Amino acid sequence: MTLFSDFPDGFQAIVIGASGGIGSACVAALAAENRCARVVGLSRTSLPKVDLLDEATLAQAAATLASEGPYHLIITSVGILQSENLQPEKSLRALDPEMLARSFAINAIGPALVIKHFAPLLPKLGRSVLATLSARVGSIEDNRLGGWYGYRASKSALNQIVRTASVEIARTKPNAVLLALHPGTVATRLSQSFSPAHEVFTPSDAASRLLAVMSAAQTTGQFLAYDGSNIPW
Repeated sequence: MTLFSDFPDGFQAIVIGASGGIGSACVAALAAENRCARVVGLSRTSLPKVDLLDEATLAQAAATLASEGPYHLIITSVGILQSENLQPEKSLRALDPEMLARSFAINAIGPALVIKHFAPLLPKLGRSVLATLSARVGSIEDNRLGGWYGYRASKSALNQIVRTASVEIARTKPNAVLLALHPGTVATRLSQSFSPAHEVFTPSDAASRLLAVMSAAQTTGQFLAYDGSNIPW
C-alpha cells in the first residue's frame, strides 16, 4: 500500500519522541517510504533537541526547521504511564498532586505546546496530518474499569486539546487533519510492567498500523484506534 498518496512527492515529516519505541519505528518506516524525502526525528538527544517539559526547546526547534518546510506530516509520540516515582493509581487514596501534575505535563501540556509551535510548519494548502498519540483509556464514555486517574484524565485532556486545535487550525489550513490516535498495547517501556489479556504489537507493527490510519484519515478532529475505528470521546 502506498502511504500518503495525496501528499506531494518528496514530502517531509517530523516525528517528536523519536527515541521512543513507537516514535523510532515511525521514523524508520517513513525513511523507507519512497515518497517521503526527509523525516526529522526529534527527542531530548537530537539536534535540535526537544523536551516537552521545556517550551523554549520546542519553540527553538520549530524555528530552526521552519525555513526548510513545509512539513506535511507531524507526529507526536510521547507519553508517560509510569516511572520510578509514578505508578497508575488504583484508587482515590493513591492520588498525589505532584504525580498528577507530572502526568498532565507530559501527556497533555507538552503535546499542546507541540501543536502550538509546530502546526505553523504545516502547508497552508493541500492535505496534511498532525497526529498525537493518545490512549483508549482517555475515552470518558468507554471508561468501565476506573483507576489510572492521572493517565486517563491527562489523555482525556489531550483529546480535548487536539479537538479544539483542529477547529482553530481549520480556519487557516482547511485541509489539515489533526488526529488523536490510540496505538493499542505496544511492547515498549510504557507498558513493560503490565501483562494485558489482549494482543501486544511490536513497535514496528504499531507504527505501520498508525501510519496507515494517518494516511487514510480525511476528517480533522478525530479520535481513532490503530485499526481506523472511531473511539468515543
